[in-house]
Amino acid sequence: MLPAAHRMRRSADFQQTVRRGARGGRPTLVVHLTTTTDPGPPEVGLVVSRAVGNAVVRNLVRRRLRELVRARLDLLPAGARLVVRAQPAAAAASFATLGSDLDAALRRALGRVAPRTPVVP
Repeated sequence: MLPAAHRMRRSADFQQTVRRGARGGRPTLVVHLTTTTDPGPPEVGLVVSRAVGNAVVRNLVRRRLRELVRARLDLLPAGARLVVRAQPAAAAASFATLGSDLDAALRRALGRVAPRTPVVP
């Protein structure tokens, strides 16, 4: 489970991150990443829509993504906001596949957000 300080809760934060964030996509998931001038801990939000599957499948994907992101929190810069959106292919993907796709998508998004100036909330 993600620690409370790292959970993104506000809808406005999700929207701002998806609209303005650097994007990294893979077949099973898409990540959106923004940085802020806030020195606080990174915040993470998960989006697993009905397109992924029924409630049981969505919850399984959500639990897997939550654990994978928790293990990678130290890769995110302070004040970062990350939204991980599951694609329908995530329902059939293994834990290892989701992990490798998350790593690749994070590398791509971090590479794209680094040259930019921080976005002020």
